[in-house]
Amino acid sequence: MFSCRSLKLVCAALCLSSSFAVSAAGITHQPVGKIAEQEVRHISTYFPGRMAGSPAELMMADYVNQRFQSMGYQSDLRDFKTHYVYTSSEGKKDWHNVNATSVIAVKPGNTDKQILIVAHLDTYTPMSDSDVNHNLGGLTLQGVDDNASGVGVMLELAERLRSVKTKATIRFLALSAEELGSKGAENYLSRMSKADKDNTLLVINLDSLITGDKLYFHSGVNTPKAIAEKTRDRALKLAKRFGISAAINNGHGEHSPKGTGCCSDHMTFDASNIPVLAVEASNWSLGKKDGYQQTSKNTRFPAGTTWHQPQYDNLQYLDKHLPGRIKSRTRDSVRILLPLVEEVAK
Repeated sequence: MFSCRSLKLVCAALCLSSSFAVSAAGITHQPVGKIAEQEVRHISTYFPGRMAGSPAELMMADYVNQRFQSMGYQSDLRDFKTHYVYTSSEGKKDWHNVNATSVIAVKPGNTDKQILIVAHLDTYTPMSDSDVNHNLGGLTLQGVDDNASGVGVMLELAERLRSVKTKATIRFLALSAEELGSKGAENYLSRMSKADKDNTLLVINLDSLITGDKLYFHSGVNTPKAIAEKTRDRALKLAKRFGISAAINNGHGEHSPKGTGCCSDHMTFDASNIPVLAVEASNWSLGKKDGYQQTSKNTRFPAGTTWHQPQYDNLQYLDKHLPGRIKSRTRDSVRILLPLVEEVAK
């Protein structure tokens, strides 16, 4: 049960969220990427520690829901029960049950075809005493890269697409519990009918767009070649046109064939033979060549990553050590994805 002080903090955060939603609506005249950057900074500042099932996550979901509604979208909260295993330092394993919350917004088209634009809104939940001892996840994690960045870009795409007429319906999915094993994606997929799956032209997954050295565009293992050419390869052509550094995984790692990626919500849809385009920033030429190392190891980023680490994945640190990166990467992501979505949706 919340204390009076906690309730006051919740109300204050919701009021801040509402005011930002109203002021941000209808500003597509702003430079490309500006809306996304503002959203990344707002989400990171006001909703740190948005672990699945936490009060911060619920406030974050409510904020995102309000943003979609302020743009005129049909938008609702969708809660679901899930769980994860917590391991103690003695090796004891306990189930932890949580009630997570996703947000689903819809832009109706005039056919049964649809595009799903996905970004997870939760931050990393410590799953062991070792995680806690190594300061992984928790209440102080802003999650700028992972994954305020994906949600911010999704919200700008929604802002700029809302008045664009499309044949395909566009659904924006801000999913919870990705950090618990893509439980939000599994929950959404379980509610899709066979017709829904068959009519899904593409799932675009946005996850961790800031820290990595360059943008990567991945198709699914099961994405047909013809669709990969119209989506992944098209994204690379758009990037080249705009002078943006982008690439595909060259397939040197053990588990991800050339042109595919790992490991986020898109894999859940890919396993059901739904075409996917996964967007991330990383460096697949480093480390084990599996995409987990985002940049070279140095004094600023000792492990070559910021994932799940509050001391690195925050606004102050990233602005200091990757100056201008949040602005440039949100801009570049929107510049590539906006025309691509319009092409596929039409």
